[in-house]
Amino acid sequence: MFTDSSAPGAEVQSLWRSARSARCEAKSCQTRKISTVESAAQSHTSRDASVQTEQSKDALHDFQQEVQVDYTGLLSFLQKVEDTVIKELNKNWESRAFDGFEVNWKDQNETVLCLHTLSYPEAQDQNLQVTSVSWNATGSVVACSYGRLDGGDWSTEKSYVCTWNLDRRGLNPKHPDLVVDVPSSVMCLAFHPSQPSLIAGGLFSGELVVWDTSRTEDPVIWRTGMTDDTHTDPVYQVNWLPDAKHRNHSRLLSVSTDGKILVWREERDGRLVLAEGFAVVAQQVPRSSWLKKVACGEAAVGVTSLSFSHFDPRVFVVGVEGGYSLKCCTAAVTPALHRTGSSVPLRAPAELAFSPHGGPVYSVSCSPFHRNLFLSCGTDGQVHLHSMLQTQPLVSLQLSKKYLFCVRWSPVRPLVFAAASGEGEVHLFDFERSSQKPAVSMKQAAGEHPVYCLEFNTKQTQLLAAGDATGAVKVWQLSSDFTEQRPREVTHLEQLASESTD
Repeated sequence: MFTDSSAPGAEVQSLWRSARSARCEAKSCQTRKISTVESAAQSHTSRDASVQTEQSKDALHDFQQEVQVDYTGLLSFLQKVEDTVIKELNKNWESRAFDGFEVNWKDQNETVLCLHTLSYPEAQDQNLQVTSVSWNATGSVVACSYGRLDGGDWSTEKSYVCTWNLDRRGLNPKHPDLVVDVPSSVMCLAFHPSQPSLIAGGLFSGELVVWDTSRTEDPVIWRTGMTDDTHTDPVYQVNWLPDAKHRNHSRLLSVSTDGKILVWREERDGRLVLAEGFAVVAQQVPRSSWLKKVACGEAAVGVTSLSFSHFDPRVFVVGVEGGYSLKCCTAAVTPALHRTGSSVPLRAPAELAFSPHGGPVYSVSCSPFHRNLFLSCGTDGQVHLHSMLQTQPLVSLQLSKKYLFCVRWSPVRPLVFAAASGEGEVHLFDFERSSQKPAVSMKQAAGEHPVYCLEFNTKQTQLLAAGDATGAVKVWQLSSDFTEQRPREVTHLEQLASESTD
């Protein structure tokens, strides 16, 4: 009844797998081609209506025809409205709506604006003059020195150094933030290039002093004192120099009409000690600049100003009382005249004498944008643009009938410089606008009180400070015309330098 047997297996097909494959035939590339249309246009093709048409010859001919004007109709219209227009103009003329309104027909974009007029009344009461101005490392503090530049023995007269922080709220232009009393006239100033509170000054007595403006009780931190190394004439310029041996220290360079250019290093006991020195000697310059005679009968040449090259720290230019500018080098090894009492041997740095001014040179300035160009000015009222590659000036500009006391290149515009005149004006010159006359001349003070000094602000480049014989410092704000470099401006400067050296 019962037997053993094996039945064939049953097979059931999956309905889920077939349904899923119907919905999604493949995960990547096995799908059918997807076609799309733009629902807004319901069109598979498009064309640009603005460019897909061709202009007919008739339309082009109509466009090129001269426009026809109905002059008879225009004249009739003007005659019809004439009475009404005249009536309205007369009504506006008699209106008082604009009483008290002053029309300014000048250009609203003032190129130069006086922001501040700073002064120290006590110094003005003594008829002291602003002999120098300087901006600190942040560009927010301006300092000025008071002294005398109009002759006489003022070495024992009390003088001042004053500072103002222009970013301070409630700035009082007649109340400096700091006043330092100095027993001798201060002839020049220079803020430290990186430490905002340090400022160096050269005195009429020949001394150098360094003040720390953060110390209100006793700001003097270094000084040369009166030694055999000290200048025997007034110090007319002081510069900070980097110390190659000590990175965190700086040296001071001083210039005087005794013919010496001295470099000082700081000591811990508050003394400035002579590190090295130079002397401009008559053997290196034309005989017409031999103005001073020393005891041994040889000539010493009075140095009035100095400017270092922005491209080679060893090269500098000096101006001398004889009217010459001299190219000099700190690497000079030629010994100068033997000077008794000096603790270090002095070297003769002059390498080349340039064609002179008609009187003493008061200021020189090396270009920040060209390694060979520098400016000089002096008592003949002229500015000379020189190349260090030739003796004759490239350009001579007569900017004043009186003395020019200071000239400075702009730190941001290669073709712009400023000059301070004995007629009481500050001239801004732009070689791109004119090669013969200033772009702008600002009157510093009423009358013809000389402007003795000026300095551009290298941080806040729209600011220029100038000091004058009335004891006032004016801070001028320059427009973008003088602060934004133009296209190909450096190329233009290169052309100025190469025109006469070819």
